Amino acid sequence: MEDTEVRRLLTRFAAGMGAVAAPAALWAHGSLALGDFRPGRSDLDLVALTDAGLTPVQEERLRDLHQRIVAEEPLGGSLHCTYLPLPAVADTLRPHPTWALGEWFERPVTPVARRELALGSRVLSGPPPAGLLPPVSDAELAEFIRGDLRGYWLPVTAKRELWVRDIWVDAGMLTFARASVTLREGRLITKREALDELRAQGAPAEVIEDIRRRRYGPPRENPQAGPVSDDWLVQRGELARRFVGQGIDRVLAQAGQAG
Repeated sequence: MEDTEVRRLLTRFAAGMGAVAAPAALWAHGSLALGDFRPGRSDLDLVALTDAGLTPVQEERLRDLHQRIVAEEPLGGSLHCTYLPLPAVADTLRPHPTWALGEWFERPVTPVARRELALGSRVLSGPPPAGLLPPVSDAELAEFIRGDLRGYWLPVTAKRELWVRDIWVDAGMLTFARASVTLREGRLITKREALDELRAQGAPAEVIEDIRRRRYGPPRENPQAGPVSDDWLVQRGELARRFVGQGIDRVLAQAGQAG
């Protein structure tokens, strides 16, 4: 699902980027490409393929572009983009300039993102990813996911203060569910499908419903409802944190990588 606001945002971004560093290709992956996009609730995950690495001046101008878009577009904060230089596409571990979550930093185009691009990219300009990006083997994909669970998400489950926020509950629960299916079956699933996986794994029903309502329910399911209580946020966070932590321990133990 897409609306005129999203199309306008993508058009503005493509034009603005083109004035700084015309991309050889611009691709969308994630929810927008896989048919699970929810305007105002989903991220717009983009990869811009550039002919060469960005210069410091270009990076500064692109950072300014992103900041203006965030300030001026209702959905601007959801637009994320990694700038991948064509000469470096084969170096799958190399970090690249990225704008995401209001910050400019460097990160690689992960095996998950590369697999998404191979399976269901939306080409906004230029040629498709096939033939340009190296393929991701099932073994490489599984190794990355286990490393992400072990090195990033497991430590996050020890930080109680994070789990009172919607973003960490959603990301933790859905990432774990999607990782579980990929490690078990070798395929990627959408966030909507991840809710079914959470149910199948016995995740707390009230947390699943909370995520579903905020991501897929009408904007105001109950206009008379009051503000969410702090007690519920703490309770929900504890339920989600424990479920994800125990689930990761179980997955890593099955792979002989606990700890």
